[in-house]
Amino acid sequence: MIRIGVDVGGTFTDVTALDTEAETFHVLKLPTTVEDQSKAVTEGILGVLEGIGKSPADVSYLGHGTTAATNALLELRGAKTALLTTKGFANVLEIARQKRPSLYDLFADKPRTLVPNSLTVEVDERLYSDGSARVPLTEAEVARVVKQVKALDVQAVAICLLHSYRNSQHEEALEEALRSEIPNLYISRSSAVAPEFREYERFSTTVINSFVGPEMNLYVTRLEDRTRAAGVQVGLKVIQSNGGLTSPRGVAEKPVTTLLSGPSAGVIAAIYTAQAAGVEQLITFDMGGTSTDVCLIRGGSASTASEREVAGYPVRIPSVNVHTVGAGGGSIASVDAAGGLKVGPESAGSYPGPAAYGHGGQLPTTTDANVVRRRQNPKYALGGKMPIDSEAAQASLERLSKELDMGVLEAARGVHRLANSNMGRAVRKVSIDAGEDPREFTLVAYGGAGPLHAVEVAAEVGMRKVLIPPFPGTLCALGLLVSDVKTEMAKSFLAAASQENLEVLNQHLAQLVDHAHRWLEEEAAIAISQEVYATADVRYPRQNFELAVRLPALHMDNETLAETIADFHEAHQRAYGFCHPDSVPQIVNVRVVAHGHVRKYPLPTISAGAETVATAAVIDYRDVDFGADSGPVSTPVMDRAALQAGNRFNGPAIIEQPDTTTVIPPTATVEVDRFGNLLIEVEPA
Repeated sequence: MIRIGVDVGGTFTDVTALDTEAETFHVLKLPTTVEDQSKAVTEGILGVLEGIGKSPADVSYLGHGTTAATNALLELRGAKTALLTTKGFANVLEIARQKRPSLYDLFADKPRTLVPNSLTVEVDERLYSDGSARVPLTEAEVARVVKQVKALDVQAVAICLLHSYRNSQHEEALEEALRSEIPNLYISRSSAVAPEFREYERFSTTVINSFVGPEMNLYVTRLEDRTRAAGVQVGLKVIQSNGGLTSPRGVAEKPVTTLLSGPSAGVIAAIYTAQAAGVEQLITFDMGGTSTDVCLIRGGSASTASEREVAGYPVRIPSVNVHTVGAGGGSIASVDAAGGLKVGPESAGSYPGPAAYGHGGQLPTTTDANVVRRRQNPKYALGGKMPIDSEAAQASLERLSKELDMGVLEAARGVHRLANSNMGRAVRKVSIDAGEDPREFTLVAYGGAGPLHAVEVAAEVGMRKVLIPPFPGTLCALGLLVSDVKTEMAKSFLAAASQENLEVLNQHLAQLVDHAHRWLEEEAAIAISQEVYATADVRYPRQNFELAVRLPALHMDNETLAETIADFHEAHQRAYGFCHPDSVPQIVNVRVVAHGHVRKYPLPTISAGAETVATAAVIDYRDVDFGADSGPVSTPVMDRAALQAGNRFNGPAIIEQPDTTTVIPPTATVEVDRFGNLLIEVEPA
């Protein structure tokens, strides 16, 4: 049988197929169809099946990572959405938090409010902070609100009432009435989407869920229809921001959980690949056409976050803790108002794309600089399926060089120095800024452009080791084949971690655990084993931030509570350099994770060879620019498929494969392991 993972990026759609009987992987890369991502997804599925002589009926699993929700938010083309909120709290989204987007920029703009005041409906009701009613919600008020929503003629509604994380009855009553009177209305209520305290973040998350909900519903429905029409009968699984899979129904209910789905799939695959190679401490480096995502992995586990910011909007969803910068192969190089070179964050995307793609793009990009420096094949990409217009790339850099009053090659080097510096800062952000020494980690590079820049970025931050997986350009798609089924339920607690609160704590845990088991019954049919565990967000009194601590049991007693408190003190000491062991911490939220473990298939190995690279592996020589010190150097171009386990060689070298190109500078050394990984020793800058 065939298991397929399809990951959609801003520029390319990546497909990885696993033949479970032959235990072989097959990959395909094709341009993303921006107007309708489901077209490229279906074409990719059929294309990879045709390449291995299989039919759609042979597909036993289909996993998918999508940027549909992310794009809808970034491009502000979501649904016309109304906000229902407690009387007197209509301006929560406008007031937000007392912080500026840029501390020293007096003219920095905040992101646009997704729901204007004209679409905000105040509801005459009010709960106290303990969940008891101060102003009950009457039937007459419900009827008035429904009538007002009808008059607004909106596509979606976000219900966000004060303190509904304590008591959801008022929100549920409004939802029930709206569904009855306006059947096609997309509805999100905060007590279901983000049942946690902090009103602004809860409101923002729920509004975004409604804003992107109709678009995601349409996309998932269209994709299911297309794949079924193509002959694929197996149900679709979609990866979420936390690295776990869910069903299309789960995505329809909470599309906000997919905002960071693509990067999370890459992290899962990088961990899987690195662990097979014996690497437990790594920093993932995923450079695509539009952006670069980095994540620090210690002990084989990625750090997670319960809140992220996407396009300036706070989102309370569990996610893999990925840091993103606007630097990719399609990042546009330009001259700023001061006459200096600037690279990104604007991107040429897939259409028109870089000038080198021959689709009419005129603006110089990082990819065009790679073509000009002949690091990237000047004739074709994607294994010959995409011709490269090197003259157009040269012309775009010539225009830039004239603005900068320098040579074309010098301008191309400048583009790469800036791009590498931007990505190096991202690596420092997740390592040095978090108290970690990047020299203790291996940089695992993937994405279509990652291997082109990985060694230089590693040298920039002092890292000594780089690992390039066998199929780096489609690694995120591989992540969809090894991701587990997973979700997280949360409930605000807001009480001291003390013996007198144990009964209420256990009531909260019991409710969440029951919900977790029911979710697994519905969603985890593909899992071979299941696990349910709990964590708590803990802080000292009067603090405004929390640390996540794993709970030692799903039913707490005095002993396990004491263990949890000790673990928090230790975590606080490790994170901030101090703790208050005499202080009684406060539990802010409790979380239960439902985790269905799927079967992981072993990575295939390659044939062993001598230390010296076989002559047949060298397919060409070309003059490649490695910087002003060395200038263009005659460099062997190797076919990665012809490399064998045990091969060891020094740079310079260019290693080509259909999904990407790996650049080995003159100072680096490469060894090929039994899985086909390139293990690169780097000389720090």
